Amino acid sequence: MNKIEALKTEVLDLNDQERATLASELLYSLPATLQDPDGGVAEALRRDRELSTSDSYGITWDELKDSVGR
Repeated sequence: MNKIEALKTEVLDLNDQERATLASELLYSLPATLQDPDGGVAEALRRDRELSTSDSYGITWDELKDSVGR
């Protein structure tokens, strides 16, 4: 059994509140997903420009609903 599996076995013995607290602390210990200096704004603006300049990048709301079976 590797370290992660052993730890997981121990953690699953904790009560719900203790597991939730541990999970929260572990998540907050990780670095943020977006590491861009501007928080991803440049990427959002680039994607917006692509959608504004070409119909081939986007789909309509009805097309999206149809593709997920609604």
